[in-house]
Amino acid sequence: MHARGIGAAYVAAEGKSFYVWMAGAFLLVAFGGFVPTYWVPLVEGAFHAPPVVHIHGALMFIWTCFYFVQAALVASDRTHDHRAWGMAGIALFTAIACVIPVSELAVLKRDEARGMGEAARHFAAVTLCAWPLLVGLFTLAIVNVRRPAVHKRLMTLLMVALMTPAIARVFLTVMAPAGGAMGPPPPGVSIPPALVADLLLVAAMVRDWRILGRPHAVYAIGGAVLLAQQVLTVPFAGTTAWMNIVQAFERLAG
Repeated sequence: MHARGIGAAYVAAEGKSFYVWMAGAFLLVAFGGFVPTYWVPLVEGAFHAPPVVHIHGALMFIWTCFYFVQAALVASDRTHDHRAWGMAGIALFTAIACVIPVSELAVLKRDEARGMGEAARHFAAVTLCAWPLLVGLFTLAIVNVRRPAVHKRLMTLLMVALMTPAIARVFLTVMAPAGGAMGPPPPGVSIPPALVADLLLVAAMVRDWRILGRPHAVYAIGGAVLLAQQVLTVPFAGTTAWMNIVQAFERLAG
């Protein structure tokens, strides 16, 4: 009875609007972060990249909008509609999971042609080492779809992990040398934007602490795994093992 009472209190305290606000924050970060390096140059006709990069960008922005709509449906007690759109969400994220490595291959090929292949291979670790974690978080979220407290937190953790590239564009814009063409940066530049993105997770953990008395295990364990992946990718990117992996990955493109 005691455990059941705690569980009921836990569910009652969950609330719904918080996740809509979080989804709104993700949407603002995802769009705003790419304004100086993608949206504005695209409108001006100054952005040039392989077509798959544009497909990747479009899918990611659609996904962020979709996530916001899904959070809003739950908050408005339209859970049935939320679940009805679930298969569309699975299809959309599956497409994203396929496009991420394909677009990375295109970028590696482009940078190799520019004589920046070595730097590009090191930096590719930032994307390719995050990919298994993203897929794993999404898979766990789907597996736990009938456990709302777990499902929503896994999705929140996934969205936090997806925010790093958008925040990184702001860092690169601020730190870029004026008038200079930039090649692939060193992997270490991914750490500051990743830590800024992680502040969104900290906000979610603090909210859990205040409302529920403790952070949910998904945030505690998943957050530790996410942080470890972000930090350990940097030294791993400089190893011979990684270079062998990324070169084998490049050979997939022929």
